[in-house]
Amino acid sequence: MQRNCFFPRGRPAGPVLRRWGRHLRYTVRPPQSGRYQDSPTIFMNQASGISLPVIFALGFTMMLGPFAIDTYLPAFPLIAAALGVTIHDVSLSISVYMMGFAVGQLTGGALSDRYGRRRVLATGLAVFALASFALAQVASLEALLWGRLLQSIGGGWIGVSVPALVRDRVQGVQAAKLFSMIGMVAIVAPAIAPAIGALLLQVGDWGLVFLFLGAYALFLLPLLQATVFRGPHRPPGGADGLGFLARYLGVLQTRSARPYIFWQTASFGGLIIFVTYASYIYLGHFAQSRAAFTGLFACNIVAIFACNLGNRVLLNRLQPRQIMVAATWVQAASGLALLLIVLLDGPVQAFLPAMMVYAGMLGAISPNIQACYLESFPRSAASAAAVMGATQFGLGGAASALSNLLPEALLSVVACIAACAFASLGCMLWSRRSAGQ
Repeated sequence: MQRNCFFPRGRPAGPVLRRWGRHLRYTVRPPQSGRYQDSPTIFMNQASGISLPVIFALGFTMMLGPFAIDTYLPAFPLIAAALGVTIHDVSLSISVYMMGFAVGQLTGGALSDRYGRRRVLATGLAVFALASFALAQVASLEALLWGRLLQSIGGGWIGVSVPALVRDRVQGVQAAKLFSMIGMVAIVAPAIAPAIGALLLQVGDWGLVFLFLGAYALFLLPLLQATVFRGPHRPPGGADGLGFLARYLGVLQTRSARPYIFWQTASFGGLIIFVTYASYIYLGHFAQSRAAFTGLFACNIVAIFACNLGNRVLLNRLQPRQIMVAATWVQAASGLALLLIVLLDGPVQAFLPAMMVYAGMLGAISPNIQACYLESFPRSAASAAAVMGATQFGLGGAASALSNLLPEALLSVVACIAACAFASLGCMLWSRRSAGQ
């Protein structure tokens, strides 16, 4: 029996390891409707096996997003000094990237459904690489912000393609498992990105960080061609005649899917605010060293990885919705704990575990939300992913930018983080009413 994310019933159909080594296959159940766009020729009679190279290629592609944000965090003081501005001004480039990423997803989503994943993804990688190379040469804050905007639009085209490629192949609980597997690969990026940035700063100036980002984007082009897009080219899915506006209106008119959009946005928003102020929190407020900052930041990534792995295991016994509901409650509790720790002027040893729990819950929330949400859109997966991504990064970037208006104090930052967790809890309750539960 097929499991449904909205009304979970039946027995879970777990993954089967057919063989070990290079022939390992992740056995999944293909969608019953929709098109397989630009997909590798690995489909079999009863089930489709997604090879490990494809999983790693998609994971490496998803790593580009965290790399674009976290790799240049250690360079903030150097960039500020070179451009004659404050670190606070340089942090605006994160907000610009978030909002530009949202625009890129909105423009790229419908194009991907219309013209195919391959074209949109390759174009996004090319735009991202060119903008990265240009950013290595900027000499003013305005040029930095414009360069980050162009880079983020390319990043949006990239980011919207991966969820659509997953939905083209699998759905439901199997999609949740695949999102978790991709997430376990991609989550390595935030853990190593600050260390890579710090290493690059030891051998060159801050422009070398953006040269690295451009080179990484170009590296993904042949990798994807050899794995994800191997085999004959499939026709695009635009034969249904739907235009851009019609696709997005169709997504927004799907009543049961709306709560998932804001649920994902709220749970992710707290992490965005934390990333924006991570340097201030650990280097400023808690007076930690730059070397310690790298380790403290990586602890949150380890927590997300562990929860991704735990989610992958729990999906063999529990429904996606059961897992993400429990994780949302835990995230809200950790947000409240963070508030209490700051109000009581607690040390970094108390702040770090609570922050790890908060961030870690995303590993159990995000894969399941994406799988349940995309289940409703077999023919417009990229457009649906674009709506969620644009809302997620648009509102997240706006919240990050508006948080700059607050006093630069840890209590203000943590209050915003906790507010996102409580908003996520509210969206979870809204989704239960929408589903008639």
